[in-house]
Amino acid sequence: MCGEDRMNCPDCGAPMRLEEGKDAFTCDYCKSIYFPEKNEDGVRVLGEPAALSCPVCAVPLVYAAQSGRRLLYCTRCRGMLIRMEVFVELIQDLRARREGAAAVLVPDRKDLERRIACPQCHQPMDTHFYGGPGNIVIDDCDRCSLNWLDAGELMRIALAPGDTHARD
Repeated sequence: MCGEDRMNCPDCGAPMRLEEGKDAFTCDYCKSIYFPEKNEDGVRVLGEPAALSCPVCAVPLVYAAQSGRRLLYCTRCRGMLIRMEVFVELIQDLRARREGAAAVLVPDRKDLERRIACPQCHQPMDTHFYGGPGNIVIDDCDRCSLNWLDAGELMRIALAPGDTHARD
């Protein structure tokens, strides 16, 4: 991670570090722990730049966390790159803790025509209807075990009624 983008401890001013698998910064000097506030998507944007770029905006993705699970986040388009194994756990956790339900929206078939490249291997991602709830079009790369979700799609899945994709 890039040292000049590091966060300084709000208590003592020492550099804080972001530990792998954590959604908070730790100060090695005073042992303070800092949890960034959640944004409107419920994501804690940790701000540390990742080596991968957004497949939609081409800006560097940053580390972020949702429900204690790491993902990569685009601060411009608010898209999320999530490892497939983390995605399954995250959806299960968010659906177990959901309050209320979102309106069922019908995805635009034009979204199936979009072609984006995997940020990791740069091969075309597969674009298809998501097989679970939420009625979204998802992009994934089986080679790299990554899912790309556009802004708001994760919460559409989490808040969707039922547990299967509504078929046409």
